Amino acid sequence: MIMQFHTPHKKNSTLVTQLVCAVLFCVFSFLWLFCFQADVIAVAQHVLSGGVTHYDRTVGAVLITLVLQILQRVVATLTRLYRRTHAVTYLPSMLVLAVISDINADIDSHFSLGAWYWVAPLVLVLWGAFVWLARKMLPFDSAKEPTGLFSRRVWVNVLLMSLMMMAVALIGNTNAVFHFRAHAEVALKRGDYEEALRVGSRSIESDEHLTMLRMYALSRRNELGERLFQYPVRGTGNDVLPVAGSKSRLLLLSPDALWRHLGARPTATMNVQRYFRALERDTLATEAVRDYQLCANLIDRDLDAFVAHLKKYYPVSDSALHHLPRYYREALTLYTHLRAHPQLVYHHNVMDEDWDNMQELERTHSSKDERQTAIVKRYGDSYWYYYFWHK
Repeated sequence: MIMQFHTPHKKNSTLVTQLVCAVLFCVFSFLWLFCFQADVIAVAQHVLSGGVTHYDRTVGAVLITLVLQILQRVVATLTRLYRRTHAVTYLPSMLVLAVISDINADIDSHFSLGAWYWVAPLVLVLWGAFVWLARKMLPFDSAKEPTGLFSRRVWVNVLLMSLMMMAVALIGNTNAVFHFRAHAEVALKRGDYEEALRVGSRSIESDEHLTMLRMYALSRRNELGERLFQYPVRGTGNDVLPVAGSKSRLLLLSPDALWRHLGARPTATMNVQRYFRALERDTLATEAVRDYQLCANLIDRDLDAFVAHLKKYYPVSDSALHHLPRYYREALTLYTHLRAHPQLVYHHNVMDEDWDNMQELERTHSSKDERQTAIVKRYGDSYWYYYFWHK
């Protein structure tokens, strides 16, 4: 009678514990893969397969979660840990999830498992020792403990699951700029230029690759001269394209899309300026080239080259200058005030007043840090701030 009385109790306790752990793992794994790591995994799969395969975020998240859950069931069957330490049977699955999430940002130049070559075996050895100890302690894990969703046994397992989920989150690649870049490339590949511009738009973190991707998206929307310096710009004028001597490169988006947009593919020895000159010499340049050229000059703070190219690409009458994109007008205002004998003079009542206000704001603060803080609040998205304060 005693055995018949306690068997349902033990089965109910085991079932509740297993169900809670399974739900926690499946929800965490799917959301982690679908919401946070999908773009990075898509880039990694594209690079490692040489562009042969395509990663679907929904199918990928479901399949990986399913395979890892099956792995856990195999481990649980072998270890027979169904009570207070049942969550430990998820460690191999969590370890696999951590490894596939730890993708190096320079995966296109080299793929490396890093320290996983020795860390993963060490973790599994320590896990095996813990499983052995847990098996030895099973006789002391009383089946008479309270059961149910809020029992101690369930919450001990929830704690263990939480610790493993935190470990996966800490181990996985959480580099914000790399995630912005991967998401931007995924968006650009499907032609969603606004989404490529939205990602990371509120962050001050960026790099040469992300700046190049944003420039391409802005150029496709004909907004390069109007919006470029609303984003943090990194790199030099030669980094606006993945050409010779450039630090920027593409991971997922085909370079052919970029070259078609500008007119032709460059040779391996061309830097940006040689590439632009070659396009114009061979009459292959599209209209996008002019704004790329002008913005490359602005990124390099080369106002004289900017004015020379502006006179070639745009009409320079007083009325025409007032209709230039915002950052071209700001650059002309800056050029007019900095050069003793400017080749092109531009005055606009509102912009000149803004310039005078910024100069006054600088004079009112003696500390460099205070000046920068005050200026960034009012002029942080201006070309003037980039020219004087951006390092």
